[in-house]
Amino acid sequence: MPRMSRRTLLRSTAAGGAAVLVPGLLTACSTSSGDSDVSNAGKKLAPWPTYRPAAGPKPDLAPTDAGVQAGYTAYPSDLVKSVARTPGDGSTVKVMSVSFGTPPKPASANRFWAAVEKALGVKIEYTVVSQADYQKKMATVMAGDADALPDIINLFSGFVLPREAEFVQRRAEDLTPYLSGDAVADYPNLAGIPTHAWRDMGRIGGRIYGIPLERPLPGSTLWLNQGMFTDAGMTEGWSADDFAAVAKRATSGRTYALGAAAGSLFGNAVHSAAHNAPQEWSVTKDGTFRPAWDDERFKASIAFQSELRKAGSFHPDATSISQIDLTTLYYNGTVGSMQDGFGAYLPKYRESRGKLTPAAALPYSVGGEPGGIVAARRSFGYTVLKKAKKERVELLLRVLDHLAAPFGSKEWELVHYGVEGTHFTRGKDGSPQPTKLGEVENNTNLPLKYLAEGPQVLFVPGMPDAVRALHAWQLKTVPRAIRNASYGLQSRTKNAQGTTLKALLEDTVTGIVAGRVPLSEWDGAVKKWRSRGGDRMAEEFAKDYTANT
Repeated sequence: MPRMSRRTLLRSTAAGGAAVLVPGLLTACSTSSGDSDVSNAGKKLAPWPTYRPAAGPKPDLAPTDAGVQAGYTAYPSDLVKSVARTPGDGSTVKVMSVSFGTPPKPASANRFWAAVEKALGVKIEYTVVSQADYQKKMATVMAGDADALPDIINLFSGFVLPREAEFVQRRAEDLTPYLSGDAVADYPNLAGIPTHAWRDMGRIGGRIYGIPLERPLPGSTLWLNQGMFTDAGMTEGWSADDFAAVAKRATSGRTYALGAAAGSLFGNAVHSAAHNAPQEWSVTKDGTFRPAWDDERFKASIAFQSELRKAGSFHPDATSISQIDLTTLYYNGTVGSMQDGFGAYLPKYRESRGKLTPAAALPYSVGGEPGGIVAARRSFGYTVLKKAKKERVELLLRVLDHLAAPFGSKEWELVHYGVEGTHFTRGKDGSPQPTKLGEVENNTNLPLKYLAEGPQVLFVPGMPDAVRALHAWQLKTVPRAIRNASYGLQSRTKNAQGTTLKALLEDTVTGIVAGRVPLSEWDGAVKKWRSRGGDRMAEEFAKDYTANT
């Protein structure tokens, strides 16, 4: 089998949408006393930006109101221009974002960087922060001098930053006057970001402080080696017992049906959703918030995973292997499945070509009830701006508007693929194919896509059958997506203690499935979680939910 480069694996992991990230603990930053009222309760709520979908190529596979994405089986032949003029004024813009790639070549030697600067009309001073260093770097930035902040900061949703909302409220520009309601019309590409992304980003104190990075509705997904599972007897409409039997048959010698990475709880998100358990929080008709942890279906999913592990179906290093190394094992056939974000479909198909056929697993049923899938937070983080004069804020918003260009536009192609003839050539279907330079100079290593991006669509260059398969999968599963009811809501307790409290439960889940802790310990762990702050979170979320409805 061809070896996967670390760069390729980093790109694959990043595209998955942070499916397996273990937040470390941060000290509350000195700029936040904890007294700021970030709740939306009792506030006049700023209207969401008025949604105006961008004009663009008609999809080959239609989207649905329920959340199925538009699918394109071929690259658009006639690209549109989505911005009227160069947004910048020649000034320098300092930006900072998370990165899942390798450090980019310096601006002076990077033709992709130079091309984007020319299109934007600004000089970009980019602080690229690796995922591994992100929390430590953000702690320093949040505790530092307000004048030293970058102009544009990406706040990545894969981590819980203590008192993040308080930091944003104190230090970031209130974008309500620029983006709320019809004001967003001055920035057409930002107006093309669907309302669901703004809602899942949420308001802070009733105001709009950020620009969301829209993501598809499916979240954590079990990616299968389709051939391995089909040969072991996988059929559509399988039950939990069928799943267990297929996993056992697909496991032999040093080949394991189920792979998992450290921090993923043996892929618990997928299994708890299949058991139709709430995803972290659910809300009743009367507005009461209930944690997933004390739901019997969640407990049953832990027990089911424990039985899978006892049967030997999980790779033995499921509690210690990194997501990057797990991806290697998936591509070389050592493991037949892995949990990753749905957004990982592009690298999964691209890097698997000639080795295996990837497939998003249909959920199994439990007790005769069809299983659910994880609904993702529709905002993969958000972008905030440093406080500045009106003219400067408007310039920065024009820059982000350019970066948020939709699929099928010239601006989207530049930011995603670079310059034709330099960074990419055209395939037979007209889709961009990276050159050797494009494999190094791209928006993985210079992650502009984490500053602003247009709505996501289904598209796999040169692989129309993959697009059809993904669209068909969404049609079957999206109606059963289970959403975390706390998305977009504020809780002071979660802002301050959420990471620590969640670690208590996640460590217990991992211990039970691994066989180190008995299942009988689960109820005690949940009781401890509730008494230390879980019940307060429920009350605060309920209060904020009522204010937003």
